[in-house]
Amino acid sequence: MSSHTEARFAAEVYADRLERAVTQLRAAHLDALLITPGPDLRYLIGSTAETFERLTCLVIPADGAKPSVVIPKLELAHLDNSAALELGLEILDWVDGVDPYQLVRSALHAGSRVAVAETMPALHLLPLAESFTGLPVSATPVLRRLRMYKDEAEVAALRRAGAAIDRVHARMGEFLAAGRTEAEVGRDIAAAIVAEGHTTAAFVIVGSGPHGADPHHGVSDRVLERGDVVVIDIGGPVDTGYNSDSTRTYVLGEPDAEVAAKFAVLEQAQAAAVAAARPGVTAESVDAAARKVLAQAGLGDAFVHRTGHGIGLSVHEDPYIVAGNDLVLEAGMAFSIEPGIYFRGEWGARIEDIVVVTEDGCESVNNRPRGLTVL
Repeated sequence: MSSHTEARFAAEVYADRLERAVTQLRAAHLDALLITPGPDLRYLIGSTAETFERLTCLVIPADGAKPSVVIPKLELAHLDNSAALELGLEILDWVDGVDPYQLVRSALHAGSRVAVAETMPALHLLPLAESFTGLPVSATPVLRRLRMYKDEAEVAALRRAGAAIDRVHARMGEFLAAGRTEAEVGRDIAAAIVAEGHTTAAFVIVGSGPHGADPHHGVSDRVLERGDVVVIDIGGPVDTGYNSDSTRTYVLGEPDAEVAAKFAVLEQAQAAAVAAARPGVTAESVDAAARKVLAQAGLGDAFVHRTGHGIGLSVHEDPYIVAGNDLVLEAGMAFSIEPGIYFRGEWGARIEDIVVVTEDGCESVNNRPRGLTVL
């Protein structure tokens, strides 16, 4: 059992990220980054602060001035576990009755062009926007070049998350049984996700029988039956905030021949996409590799979503493995490879691994068997 306390990396990791964020800001001809609580704030200073009606905001000027944190005095404890104090950031705390938006403005030049965290609530965005030149823009294009490339510490965290979720999949024989409801199974899986090393269960999909044909099903009161094909898509963050996300497909009893044959094609499609993922190819070419195998077997129309999404501090982030994305893959990028096939009203199946692009291919952080597992 893990302790499940929130953790962060060494302060120098965040110092480097802040420097690189300033470089990206300048390249985008912007004057400042304004980052409220969420994945971007955790990425930049290791803070797990939450958003409330009182403003907390990291202000990063592009002119090289020291970044500052505007934060309510009563929330100061939220910085204790971050790298803010070690980094020597200026702390602009405030009490009720003070205008925190004026504190942000005071840290910047008049008329600054700013980028804001895309998760910033309108409650804070609108008062801030009044004093800047033009509408603020999203910080995501500025930060995506940073967050998309995982360093050694981040890859280690993804490996740890992958191993933890693999241990949960290894226990499905304890949870999946005819006569139990999806919701009952889901509660047991959520507890196992935490027991095996995550801080929480971010999501649990138990798609049994016809519900497996809905890629984002969740759980329901449907009772599992013998012969059901069951899609289990699960994940969550480990202590550093990096997420797992893995899908395996199970069957309660021996599958019929048609199910087994179609699943075998899906397994080939997933393997083809993994084999295609390497530096120098485009994101869309990995999607095409999976799609080609399914299309050649007449199952192209059964694959109704993209092949994958990036993962890190967010479960879904850049890069997206989808048609039309001509981004060239590079070492350090991490994403899911998860083709699926779905037959409305009947059954569905999906196989999902998280992979990290290496110098000459990719490494899967998930290593459970990918075949149709008979329980």
